[in-house]
Amino acid sequence: MIDVIVIGGGASGMLAAAVSAKSGADTLLLERNERVGRKLIITGKGRCNITNDSDVNKVLENIPNGGKFLYSALTGFPPGEVMRFFEALGVPLKTERGGRVFPQSDKAVDIVDALRRNVLQSGATIKCRYVMGIRVCGENLFEVITSDGVMQCKSVILATGGMSYPATGSTGDGYKFAEKLGHTVTKLRGSLVPLSAEPELCSLMQGLALKNVKLSVFDGGKKAIFTDFGELLFTHFGLSGPLTLSASAHMREFDNKSYHVTIDLKPALDEKKLDLRILRDFEKYKSRDFSNALGDLLHKSMIPIIIQKSGIPPDKKVHSITREERISLNNQIKSFAICIDGPRPVDEAIITSGGVSLKEINPKTMESKLVKGLYFVGEILDADAYTGGYNLQIAWSTAFAAGKAAAG
Repeated sequence: MIDVIVIGGGASGMLAAAVSAKSGADTLLLERNERVGRKLIITGKGRCNITNDSDVNKVLENIPNGGKFLYSALTGFPPGEVMRFFEALGVPLKTERGGRVFPQSDKAVDIVDALRRNVLQSGATIKCRYVMGIRVCGENLFEVITSDGVMQCKSVILATGGMSYPATGSTGDGYKFAEKLGHTVTKLRGSLVPLSAEPELCSLMQGLALKNVKLSVFDGGKKAIFTDFGELLFTHFGLSGPLTLSASAHMREFDNKSYHVTIDLKPALDEKKLDLRILRDFEKYKSRDFSNALGDLLHKSMIPIIIQKSGIPPDKKVHSITREERISLNNQIKSFAICIDGPRPVDEAIITSGGVSLKEINPKTMESKLVKGLYFVGEILDADAYTGGYNLQIAWSTAFAAGKAAAG
């Protein structure tokens, strides 16, 4: 009989298997794909933001859901330890803007290869098997039903991931296993996901990538609940791009709230400096129609929409535009508003929000409170974070805790 079976060969599964084996347990890692780490390879646009170079308190500030539960696991294997772990595996790291940590090579495959080597060197075994179910046969006795027969073990670590990127194997099987074993699975939705937003408007700008803009999110109040600078993309359905994905993690209550975003197209200029810039352009094109005077200031696909929102007739001569109309134009450039309809489907998301209820799991060991010997790690948990390496940090910390506990 096997001591520990880990189901799922992603980030948390590979680390949990290695920790379990190094702790003395006979450990088997089952992965449905021919190669482990398929989702990890595409993380961070193929660069893999493995963690954030910060302390535990900073990590907790960036976990809106499940932070209190994760405190023990995070202190047991914090970001500094994660960084030392990967460098000890032969992967040099670097820290970029916002504390984001990447391999120096900018290749996620280096992280995957290092984790795979670590699993094999630990003494654990990796097998390509599709798991179809789990049966509890007694205390610390499980049967794992696979595509190649039934395997018995004393403990099971579920590291099956969420429902995002199903092509990589994250198809939500782990949630079904958890429910059949008596666990509660909270509402599942995408996080770090593109947003559906005024498709009639956004489709007119489809393909337009805005760089160095400021995006702010509002939930009905006057104060923004999220603001950041960066790049976003207009699509046929709404908004995508790095800024949008970050913003989506702050929009968690579409059933109860209405969200809208504003885009500051010229964040380097305050209203006064922008007005001076507009005046210079207006002087340059004073004899033209208004619709032909904004080419130096805005992308051509945005010009008709900005004009419509400003309320200034497109055929009005520039020299006839009033101060009030100029203020209206200024406002549109500094605060271009778009109403958000909701997140795109979960299979388009980077991570899944929701999962196995944390109330039913021991926060120190990741062991089920309902089924002795059953552990949950990584994205299957009802815990998720903002962008910046925090979600993978959750994966490493929960895997480390579960691997030690399952072996013990």
